[in-house]
Amino acid sequence: MRSERIGSVISRIDLRGNALPEGGALRDLLPRAEFDVEAALEKVRPICEDVHHRGTAALIEYAEKFDGVTLERIRVPAEALAEALEKLDPQVKAALEESIRRARTVHRAQRRTEHTTQVVPGGTVTEKWVPVERVGLYAPGGRSVYPSSVVMNVVPAQEAGVESIALASPPQKEFGGLPHPTILAACALLGVDEVYAAGGAQAVAMFAYGTEECASANMVTGPGNIWVAAAKRYFTGRIGIDTEAGPTEIAVLADETADPAHVAADLISQAEHDPMAAAVLVTDCAALADAVERELEPQVAATKHVEDRIKPALAGRQSAIVLVDGLEQGLKVVDAYGAEHLEIQTADAAAVAGRVRNAGAIFVGPWAPVSLGDYCAGSNHVLPTGGCACHSSGLSVQSFLKGIHIVDYSRDALAEVAHHVVTLAEAEDLPAHGAALKARFGWKVPGQ
Repeated sequence: MRSERIGSVISRIDLRGNALPEGGALRDLLPRAEFDVEAALEKVRPICEDVHHRGTAALIEYAEKFDGVTLERIRVPAEALAEALEKLDPQVKAALEESIRRARTVHRAQRRTEHTTQVVPGGTVTEKWVPVERVGLYAPGGRSVYPSSVVMNVVPAQEAGVESIALASPPQKEFGGLPHPTILAACALLGVDEVYAAGGAQAVAMFAYGTEECASANMVTGPGNIWVAAAKRYFTGRIGIDTEAGPTEIAVLADETADPAHVAADLISQAEHDPMAAAVLVTDCAALADAVERELEPQVAATKHVEDRIKPALAGRQSAIVLVDGLEQGLKVVDAYGAEHLEIQTADAAAVAGRVRNAGAIFVGPWAPVSLGDYCAGSNHVLPTGGCACHSSGLSVQSFLKGIHIVDYSRDALAEVAHHVVTLAEAEDLPAHGAALKARFGWKVPGQ
């Protein structure tokens, strides 16, 4: 493997001419942001426990310390939600409404139905799906405002049938300590009236423990910074979580048919999120790599957030152009990488996409850029990062549902299998398990 920097925008990793290693060894060769949740965990622990013991008072104190605002209460007044919707730019409102409509179309189709299987005559197992009772949703509010994340969290929870939905977003100094008005307007459009001006680990703690203003939740979902991710890890077991979201990622698998201007634009689109955002191109075409490199410089120069986000993201260790020997090697690389967002810009892109195993979401061909999925594809943009796509899924209706098995056996159905149950219980040296069946049929139970 050879790693080098061509030009000044993004580095290259050359895997050509080598047999690729397997599993984790290949994954270790690929670019990835440093994201030490374990180190952050020690810093969020005292914050979380402070919220546990002092509730709203702690949240108000952290709002002043971290956000520079002085609050009297954390819950956003209903009139602020109504005012935000009333003042929302009509074009933004129309775009949010279309995003909501498309998301509902996709997520409504994910609903699961109760199913009963007859195992034997008189013996059935029914699987029913029950929504989580109460969820706390998180919408980030750092470098950018993300009303789209409100949509992506709220819609699947609503379509799952969650009865109680609350949302937290960091207070903003320029808006009098309230979350960004577009966040509030998105909540109002979705009918979410329980909104809190709280950010970071303290918002997760508010949902996990509950406060005077906010009842505790069973689950917390939504993207956030490393402190949010660390708080989710801290509370795993007490509450359900979606994922420990890390910096955003895009990988593009491309061949000589790809348009370098499109590829460059899509890499930049994710780099503008954060200086730790990852932008990775995997290609077997050196000419395409050269063309994308040439496209990056003028496109970067022509956009916003260049110095504080895009340049550091593209130049960081998490971003690279990866050169491979052919499509088969490229597929192996993107499966090892397990990108949050994976674009396929190759000949016969749909067939290639069908062969991918590991990705949060796959975008097929030149007319399905990641930006479409961020807002209006109908898919969800709350997706696994950091390679977690090899074992985890994006947010969906299923995220908010619990499967429960209901076992219903008659006497005859139990009698038919009782001897097997007793045999297995005794094989595991758990005789009381078997005795529970023997007692039902008058069999001799040891000790009686």
